[in-house]
Amino acid sequence: MDHSNLIRMANRIGDFFDVMPDREEALEGVANHIHKFWEPRMRNALLEWIDAHPAGYDGDIELKPIVLHAIAAYRERLTPA
Repeated sequence: MDHSNLIRMANRIGDFFDVMPDREEALEGVANHIHKFWEPRMRNALLEWIDAHPAGYDGDIELKPIVLHAIAAYRERLTPA
């Protein structure tokens, strides 16, 4: 799976929710969107990339802080069964 594409899509979701004044609501919004609209293999690939790059970046690929925080806060929900 193309990790750079997954990171780009996750960052676009993060951009949408990042403007919300309630940070907890924004983090939950990011996690809910990824949980609802990403199929399990996409979520697994994103979680594996984060496990390999816990700081959220690898060369030119960088995960926005809001996405990284949302995934950390809601990882259990995002992990496919």
